[in-house]
Amino acid sequence: MSDNLYLLLQSRFPNSGSAVFLHHDRGELRYAALDDATARYAAILKQSGVATGDRVIVQVDKSPEAVVLYLACLRMGAVFIPLNTGYMPAEIDFLVGDAKPTLIVCRPDALKIIGDIGATHQVETILTLDSDGHGTLIEQASNIAPDFEIAARDKDDIAAILYTSGTTGKPKGAMLSHDNLASNALVIHEYWAWEPGDVLLHVLPIFHVHGLFVALHCALLNGSSVIFHNKFEIDPVLAALPECTVMMGVPTFYTRLLDVPRFGREQCKNMRLFLAGSAPLLSETFDLFETRTGHIILERYGMTEAGMITSNPYHGERIAGGVGFALPGIEARVADEAGKEIETGDPGVLEIKGPNVFKGYWGLPEKTAEEFRDDGFFITGDVATMDKDGRIAIVGRAKDLVISGGFNVYPKEIESEIDLIDGVRESAVIGVPHPDFGEGVTAIVVREASATVTAEIITDFLADRIARFKQPKKVIFVAELPRNTMGKVQKQALRSDYADLFSEKT
Repeated sequence: MSDNLYLLLQSRFPNSGSAVFLHHDRGELRYAALDDATARYAAILKQSGVATGDRVIVQVDKSPEAVVLYLACLRMGAVFIPLNTGYMPAEIDFLVGDAKPTLIVCRPDALKIIGDIGATHQVETILTLDSDGHGTLIEQASNIAPDFEIAARDKDDIAAILYTSGTTGKPKGAMLSHDNLASNALVIHEYWAWEPGDVLLHVLPIFHVHGLFVALHCALLNGSSVIFHNKFEIDPVLAALPECTVMMGVPTFYTRLLDVPRFGREQCKNMRLFLAGSAPLLSETFDLFETRTGHIILERYGMTEAGMITSNPYHGERIAGGVGFALPGIEARVADEAGKEIETGDPGVLEIKGPNVFKGYWGLPEKTAEEFRDDGFFITGDVATMDKDGRIAIVGRAKDLVISGGFNVYPKEIESEIDLIDGVRESAVIGVPHPDFGEGVTAIVVREASATVTAEIITDFLADRIARFKQPKKVIFVAELPRNTMGKVQKQALRSDYADLFSEKT
């Protein structure tokens, strides 16, 4: 029997093929048409030289067709690799060289740049797809019969690779198997009590675990309709909410809704569940949202390497500032640096084990081995506490990570770029509280003697080298960086010194 994730999802499609999967700004995509479209796209991928197990890199804008492309890769057994749409050519060049894809799908206006990158790395075929459903992928698929069989896949076969940057500055590809994704989807679908008739409001990006796997897998397992918007915008969201029962978002979405005086119980009268993740949710937001809407946001915790890990309960107390319990089938412990479990309530590094935990980093067996204990627990790098009942709270990070607008930003990657600039002696990048983004990326820079480098020079240099969400929102110059007796930069001191930098919205 095949363990292909697409087969599981397809088994949950509504019996009526006329049921709507996606409501989008150009119309509707029904479940019967979805299944046909995945077969057509899979056939085009095969004609383009993609075989079972080959990698397909995709950097396109959010669209119904992009969702179909992901499902088509599952259907044919290819490995789907979505890239953040904000990545710059230099970033894409590294990822293409690392992943060695057989095919790249990009936006039409990026064809020349991506074509050049592809040629450098011997990728012969580039297809295009835009947010309006146009491109060579669509043109070719329209002439293909929808009869592509679902490829047989083993549960440990890789379904997707998602790249996450590391403290070394070089992105790492987390390999997620069909079973990693399927097991996690089944657990959260049940844990969050999905029910017949649920309608999902989807305003997340789909190059990320949250929007691609957590949201869409749950909706597909439920045979639900999805109101599908290309991005979060206040007026369309307010208009759509009364037609929905479930919304998944990052904390920024909820703070922006609360900034609108007319937002309240009327828009939320049919809602069953609001979920928050990808960044910490402030207790003030949690409390104000309940007061305004009557709904208690359900906060959960996950990461690229494992999907969803913990969650506040659907039935039961949801506590502000906490991420709930380890999900069914997942073991979690709080340990010291040696991996020894520590006293209840004391902070330590969260370590996890379960069927959702990834298979390792693409092409990096030694790095993979470093991230796992001998007994199979994965070291998340997040500092947590666990009470006697098993409730978990994330209280910090062992790894040098900033989460801005729900996206992971690794300072070393940015520091390495800034340090290339003439006149910069060294730099330290930190995240400090920001009212809109959760954390604002901030660069603390030390100039060389007599250097005239400015904040504008730095921001201009970075503009076409790293994605916009990684670029510092502030650049601050100092005479020297604070260090401990071993010479290590004390980023905690910097975070404390500049904690109020974004106290007013910028």
